[in-house]
Amino acid sequence: MTATVRGTAASAPGTAASAPGTAESARRPDYAALIQPDRVHGSLYTDPQIFAEELQRIWYRTWVYIGHASEVPEPGDYVRKSVGPQDIIMTRDRDGEIHLLLNRCAHRANLVCEDARGNSSSFRCPYHGWTYRNTGELIGYPYRQGYGSGKLELGLGRLPRVDSHRGFVFGSFASHGPTLAEHLGEAAGELDRLARLSPDGQVELTAGWLRHRTRANWKLLAENETDGYHPQFVHGSIFSVTGSPIGALYSDKSTAVTRDLGGGHSENDLRPEFRKLGEPMRWFGTTPERVPGYLARMREVHGEAAEQILVEGAPHVMIFPNLFIAEIQVFVIQPLSVGECIQHSTAVQLAGAPELNQRMVSQSVGSVGPAGMLLADDTEMYERNQRGLAMLQPEWLDLRRGLHRESIDERGLKIGTATDETGMRGFWSHYAELMEAEQMEAELPEAGKC
Repeated sequence: MTATVRGTAASAPGTAASAPGTAESARRPDYAALIQPDRVHGSLYTDPQIFAEELQRIWYRTWVYIGHASEVPEPGDYVRKSVGPQDIIMTRDRDGEIHLLLNRCAHRANLVCEDARGNSSSFRCPYHGWTYRNTGELIGYPYRQGYGSGKLELGLGRLPRVDSHRGFVFGSFASHGPTLAEHLGEAAGELDRLARLSPDGQVELTAGWLRHRTRANWKLLAENETDGYHPQFVHGSIFSVTGSPIGALYSDKSTAVTRDLGGGHSENDLRPEFRKLGEPMRWFGTTPERVPGYLARMREVHGEAAEQILVEGAPHVMIFPNLFIAEIQVFVIQPLSVGECIQHSTAVQLAGAPELNQRMVSQSVGSVGPAGMLLADDTEMYERNQRGLAMLQPEWLDLRRGLHRESIDERGLKIGTATDETGMRGFWSHYAELMEAEQMEAELPEAGKC
């Protein structure tokens, strides 16, 4: 049943809507009042206090996607990544283990790594010459006599938990909590789906990254990733110019579904439409004749199962809180402040599929590159949303679409039609659980400890 929508008094003139039931003080927001089954309050996107709490309760506590193992393939390789505003160095040591280190010297907090990527067994701070192994251990500092006879037990900060699935590397600042497998839940199967499209069973993210800075709250991006209601309108010009059949997949006539995968994860499952068509590679907008080598390898590796894989294609999945896989592209959301974030994007590359990989890069450049059309449309919407949130009324954002017709699928998961807001409601349900949880004792690593 759809929850009743209740009106609230407007905020003081000249100010953005404030959280209902809370004074403008240091008191914690009432998330149960802000997040309701069919609507969320606008202050969730504009309140700096809420953003600060999100960093502590989501970004610095849950599992967050960091990078891909293919970005550091050799011992000594490193690449700089991020968790919100935190600067992270992802390294691979001489034994092949991946580490996630904070880019901050334990002496005077200078950055120890300036390059975006490279290969080195150590990092040397340019300020006073303190040197660290690529595992984070302090191995040298000039003029040791100034520190007495003992050895300094300092090192780079690190994320205490690191794990991966299908090469996708996740990290958590919390030393205890759910495992990565528990965090991913049903979403792990979507990463498996993507890997199955590779004849070698491996995804690679080696095509280079683009950074799109957006003047909008990060949650507007996360909500949009599996919003099947907007493509026909926001991307209609692209579909008409290119003759793309994608728009028809997001309509009331479509058999595709929006699925709440649990844990804040969601997907637009387009497989029902592709199965109905039964055409290999239709999901990629091409035909078997254009990629014969790829199809031959897939059929060699997968046998009869190859046809289903080639018909169903890649996933369209949002993995809470920051990883979005849009079939042939990967996006990573990085919040900077309550009203600004960066979306990092790259083309998916499939090991053993060179002819397909070249096309993936070309299509990604056309959609999300500097002159691309697709992401430009979405970014315009994000920023218009953020500006609209400054208006006094209405205070709420509506989430009721499809609530009355949701059902449970054979896996026990909640689904709606292709244009329903089932994914958004799943996102906010999990968000509320994290933000309403009793304040736990901080588990962030002690400063300087490695």
